[in-house]
Amino acid sequence: MPFEVEDYLELIRLLQERPEWRAELRRLLLTEELLGLPGLVRELVEAQRRTEERVGGVEERVGRIEEYIAALADAQRRTEERVGRLEERVGRVEERVGRVEEQIAALAEAQRRTEERVGRVEEQIAALAEAQRRTEERVGRVEEQIAALAEAQRRTEERVGRVEEQIAALAEAQRRTEERVGRVEEQIAALAEAQRRTEERVGRVEEQIAALAEAQRRTEEQMAQLVEAQRRTEEQIHVLAKSQELFAQRQEWLVSTVEDLKNTVGELKGRVLERTYHEKASAYFGPLLRQLRIVDPYTLEETLRAYLSPEEFSDLLRLDLLLCGQPRSRPEVTELWIAVEISAVVDQGDVERARRRAAHLRRAGYRAIPMVAGERLTLSAEDEVRRHRVAVLQDGRALLWEEALQAWTEDLKA
Repeated sequence: MPFEVEDYLELIRLLQERPEWRAELRRLLLTEELLGLPGLVRELVEAQRRTEERVGGVEERVGRIEEYIAALADAQRRTEERVGRLEERVGRVEERVGRVEEQIAALAEAQRRTEERVGRVEEQIAALAEAQRRTEERVGRVEEQIAALAEAQRRTEERVGRVEEQIAALAEAQRRTEERVGRVEEQIAALAEAQRRTEERVGRVEEQIAALAEAQRRTEEQMAQLVEAQRRTEEQIHVLAKSQELFAQRQEWLVSTVEDLKNTVGELKGRVLERTYHEKASAYFGPLLRQLRIVDPYTLEETLRAYLSPEEFSDLLRLDLLLCGQPRSRPEVTELWIAVEISAVVDQGDVERARRRAAHLRRAGYRAIPMVAGERLTLSAEDEVRRHRVAVLQDGRALLWEEALQAWTEDLKA
């Protein structure tokens, strides 16, 4: 058997009375993808949060790497300054070593001259010994001729005395020479010790330079590792950017899907509200009108077509609800028509349609006022109803009714 309007109204009533049926109906009407949308939204929000945390961690690691590179650059600069100072010190040491070598050469030359002088002294002593030998021979001959040579003996003794003085002077000079040679040997020993210490210091400088070269090599390796880490970081950021782009696309699709779902749910809620206002018109509109009745605009076709264009007539047929009755607060008004636009969330478009379709009725000679009905109004809709004095029925409560009734009835009188 066909599904009649009464069956549909009965289904709506049953769904209102039994909330658990509505959940079952949603499960049957909506796809698994739509039912799983809330969970998918939560997963996407959590993935976005984790992505932002990972990007923040990557930015922090990149910041630390940049700080480490700056510290390495500063350490490299200090190292180069220290190496420069070491090179200056090594240059000064080489100059001092050169001067020491010159002094040693001068000492060697002095030693050579001293040895030559000592050799000459020895030759003189040998000559003196030979002279002494000849003197003794002559003294022997003098002994044979003592009397004749007494004067010669005296002169010889005088000469021997002078020779002895010369030998004593030579011995003193030899002693002084030996002392000077000793001091020279001590100086040479001191110079040799200084040379040893200098060589040790030069050795330590060479070791330090080798250590600095090794440190420089390690620094270059670390810089290469940092460059590689930076490259990997940039690759990860690129992957993250791709993931972010995919996430943005999925998020855009999700927003569009949710928006479509909201529109679908809004349409369903609007249809349910429209059906509810039709079924319970006396409950909602009875406090406003006596002798209330619901009128199908199509029943007024002959009158409407005489005053309206086909487009205006078609627009009026799409009116959500048309009511007729006598205002309880205005008994002098015998008949009043209400053009009602119904939506779960009343927006500026609903207000405009109610005003336009009420204007169609007034042009055809009906005393009509516009009204919007729904659960809530947008801010722009609130501004519109107040500016144009459109009556509102929100959650069963009539708002701006008297203002709208006064404004529109006065316009009709005029």
